[in-house]
Amino acid sequence: MNIIFVRKTKTGLGHTTLTRGAAILLSLFLLIVVPGVAATAGYFLGTQNGTIPPGAMYESLQAELSVQRNKVTEAAQSARDNVNALALKLGQLQAQAIRLDALGDRLTKMANLDKGEFDFKNSPGVGGPESKEGAQPLAVTDFVSELETLSTQLDNRSQQLGVLENLLMNRNLRAEVTPAGKPIEFGWISSHFGLRTDPFRGGQAHHGGIDFAAKYGSPIKAVASGVVTYAGPRSGYGNLVEINHGNGYATRYGHCSEFLVAAGDLVKKGQEVALVGSTGRSTGPHVHFEVVRNGRIVNPSEYVEAKPSELFGS
Repeated sequence: MNIIFVRKTKTGLGHTTLTRGAAILLSLFLLIVVPGVAATAGYFLGTQNGTIPPGAMYESLQAELSVQRNKVTEAAQSARDNVNALALKLGQLQAQAIRLDALGDRLTKMANLDKGEFDFKNSPGVGGPESKEGAQPLAVTDFVSELETLSTQLDNRSQQLGVLENLLMNRNLRAEVTPAGKPIEFGWISSHFGLRTDPFRGGQAHHGGIDFAAKYGSPIKAVASGVVTYAGPRSGYGNLVEINHGNGYATRYGHCSEFLVAAGDLVKKGQEVALVGSTGRSTGPHVHFEVVRNGRIVNPSEYVEAKPSELFGS
């Protein structure tokens, strides 16, 4: 196909013929290049003539900056919140550590442990050769996870040590109220428990306690904590002190020369309750010592010689 352009000349009419390829090029020029140039020119002229506000570009940039500024502010606040949360968790862990230190000190004393072996005021000794890979960086999420794990472990240890403290307290309490030891500091056994020759009538007779010969007026001590249930004269015993220790135990101290406690008094293990004498059915200064278990007089020997821990199996 050919396109023929007719034009007027001085000599008459003339014409120009375009080939098929030239016609296609001309069409592309008219359809693409000319509209693009026209649009650019229109934008330029429109800007110059004020159809697009001069501050539009500035306002757009300001809006974008405001958005970015808000994002930075939010990120900073989030970081502060995270730091505050970590600080709060750190404070909780420090409080837990202080409680565990105090509990550890109490347990060390209650269990009679060597302080050098369990020193809760200093970190335990640790060490070892350095790893070939070296220390790996710890991500924030991993760090928070480690804190949570440590907090859980401290809670568990606190509960476990609390149970141990109760066990030790019960053990110490039982040790306090279980008869153990001698009622005098200085003296010797002058008569044992069981059958013996009666010192007044002769012949065999049962002796319900152990006699400790001692200097007249020397102190008699309670072999366990308890409440004084009797302090006065009783037939055969002379001046008698009786102490109830609970858990079925009671002890008696006879032939006293003087009372240092009265009925109803609360006494501690090792406390002086009377003085050695020779009142009642006695041939000389001594203390008649009896142990009563569940209402029955038992041989005091195992209590005199044993330690409290050996009596209740702990």
